[in-house]
Amino acid sequence: MDVVTHVHERLTSARYDRRAARRTDETWLEERWADPASRVLVVADNRLRVAESGLEWQSPVHAPDGLRVLLGERDGVTHFAVITSEPTGTGWVTLRGAFGQMSEADAPLVLHAIGMAEWLRATRFCARCGEPLEPVKQAHELVCAHGHTTFPRTDPAVIMLITDGHPGSPDERCLLGRQAAWPQGRFSTLAGFCEPGESLEDAVRREVAEETGVVVGEVTYFSNQPWPLPASLMLGFFGRATSTIVECDLAEIEEARWFTREELRAEAEAGRLVLPGGVSISRSLIEAWYGGPLPGSW
Repeated sequence: MDVVTHVHERLTSARYDRRAARRTDETWLEERWADPASRVLVVADNRLRVAESGLEWQSPVHAPDGLRVLLGERDGVTHFAVITSEPTGTGWVTLRGAFGQMSEADAPLVLHAIGMAEWLRATRFCARCGEPLEPVKQAHELVCAHGHTTFPRTDPAVIMLITDGHPGSPDERCLLGRQAAWPQGRFSTLAGFCEPGESLEDAVRREVAEETGVVVGEVTYFSNQPWPLPASLMLGFFGRATSTIVECDLAEIEEARWFTREELRAEAEAGRLVLPGGVSISRSLIEAWYGGPLPGSW
């Protein structure tokens, strides 16, 4: 299996059954909650708890009070999230902070849980009438007193690795950028939201031009990954540059640089270049282009 196929399958393979038809089956839900083998992920103010062994999944008997959300079943084990407002105790980290503690198999469940927590926190009132909303169907829908139903939303966003030079040659380069707020040395792929009436390919071209001044021609699809902060579906692309002069907008991108494969490896090994985490589509885009794993991560 080549690198591109591996990272594509890692991002898109179905890892669990969401059991959507069971979200209104109270008898089945209580049976699964009473099963000590079921696993619960606690999400407190969009933070997760990690221990020395990794991401902390609990038995329902040890789970705190909060809003229960059925995530689904994996390998015959039912997984829930419990959403609470405040973390108690120590060991709580952000989603990015949990990347190094979660397995690839856990990642879809975690993104599901965080996405639901973020949506429920941000969606309190009906957009049609202004009445308060109440969760139904294991919190996957919200309903107001007038019967209006609100569903979770997902916004399309593009994330792209732009390259120039002869494909596969030693002089081929990729373009990475950094925001001013990031720690020194941290770089990533460019990204941005798709605007109304815009194709995904044109969104890639527009975002790259706006942020770095680089003009992009051919755009090809790579893969996709949900990203819950905010409620996005990250659609990954490769793009071929038709110009290479970088002029950063400084509002979103402080610096953007071209890297050959050798420069990418050497800078990462030296610790001068810090790349995104291993389960992110940004990392997958970079390593698919590079042709293998790279050291270090956020």
